[in-house]
Amino acid sequence: MEQPITLKNNGQINIILNNETKKEKSYTTSIPRPAKKAVINHEPLREIEREMSGLVGMEELKKMIKEIYAWLYINKKREEQGLKAGKQALHMMFKGNPGTGKTTVARLLGKLFLNMNILSKGHLIEAERADLVGEYIGHTAQKTRDLVKKALGGILFIDEAYSLARGGEKDFGKEAIDTLVKHMEDSNDKFVLILAGYPREMENFLSLNPGLRSRFPFIFDFPDYDVNELMDIAGHMMNDRQYQFSTEAYKKLKDHFMDVKYNQTPRDFSNGRYVRNIIERSIRTQSMRLLEEESFERNELLTLTSSDIQL
Repeated sequence: MEQPITLKNNGQINIILNNETKKEKSYTTSIPRPAKKAVINHEPLREIEREMSGLVGMEELKKMIKEIYAWLYINKKREEQGLKAGKQALHMMFKGNPGTGKTTVARLLGKLFLNMNILSKGHLIEAERADLVGEYIGHTAQKTRDLVKKALGGILFIDEAYSLARGGEKDFGKEAIDTLVKHMEDSNDKFVLILAGYPREMENFLSLNPGLRSRFPFIFDFPDYDVNELMDIAGHMMNDRQYQFSTEAYKKLKDHFMDVKYNQTPRDFSNGRYVRNIIERSIRTQSMRLLEEESFERNELLTLTSSDIQL
């Protein structure tokens, strides 16, 4: 007769012979229970990925940000195990034309570093040459120090940074650079410095200051958007505002971007900002048209026509 076997909660196995429990025939064994593995959801990374998923393009940049997260995270794990962990600086350079998302990405990085406890505040301080360069000897160093102090715990973002080297050796901009470099060394883990500007000018800036390149381990390129990406940006802006293009309006806008990208280079072209300005002008034009026509049907309120598109 087959012998029934039962398992008690305490890990004891009882073998039942002839439907009777025989204590002398009982055996005790230890059944190892697999340890529960902690679930790691990497929420700081997931959050920045969610926010960046709404940004058009930037695939290489998104990959680099994930690499920075991985490096910081693994360094923390190494420290917990008593292993050596690198103390690499997080200062960066952003090279790109206006409207390519440099300020937006800087703000997202501040949030990421805050959520990872790399920075204590994660705020963004935006500055340009006039905010750093003073009018007399010593004034520049003080202005720059004050700006760094405001940025402690967050990110100091200096746009058109190449302008600091524009005046040559006797210009006070050089004093601002020297002061920034000193604070990068003295307060390396207390703030992140991001220098940003046009690609060509930033390369020239680095060539004039050979020691700077090594102080910025992360140099990101923000390429101009192509025509399809510009249309995607326009589509996002329209959806956010609950508008839509008519077929003719869509074609008119796309043809314009084709002309801008391949036949002319207007001085005021600024990628995302250029698109936003067109959309906002067109919405105002539509409002005037509907007011004059006294046409307020839902579809009319939603749709931008070809005549509404203001280029």
